[in-house]
Amino acid sequence: MMAPLIQLPISAILIDVLSGLAFLTVILMFHGSAINRILVRFDRRTKINLGLKQYNRVFVHFYISFVLIALIHIVEIFMWAIFMFRFDLIPTPIDALLFAGSCYTTVGFVADILPVGWKSLAFYISFSGLFSLAWTTSVMIGMTNCYKDAWSQKHSLDTP
Repeated sequence: MMAPLIQLPISAILIDVLSGLAFLTVILMFHGSAINRILVRFDRRTKINLGLKQYNRVFVHFYISFVLIALIHIVEIFMWAIFMFRFDLIPTPIDALLFAGSCYTTVGFVADILPVGWKSLAFYISFSGLFSLAWTTSVMIGMTNCYKDAWSQKHSLDTP
């Protein structure tokens, strides 16, 4: 009888995959609810401000929204770091934060420091970053169009 060429620890892989998918889902649900809240607030305030011809307020709301969305991404990196640190996958909080940020942004500046059996977690962190950043991009395009409309309306009033 031939020995199998690859011996996979199925239970370890299953735990890794299920944990990664579960936390990926948590991150995306958090991202969706947080970004939607910011977008709804921006849209509501923009409508009011445009109606009152308060164009500078639209600009301020745009930049505040932009900063809040950036903070959402930072919180998501911290969430991944806390997950890895709390489950003793990475020994120090700063290493967990750096690894999560490296994977989330898909920059990859930190070496893979996850223990054997958890290596694919880096993929799930990267997927959450890719999906979240793409989602943010689509939201920011819509917000930028509102910003551009306010800018055009403000400056068309300035010309005689």
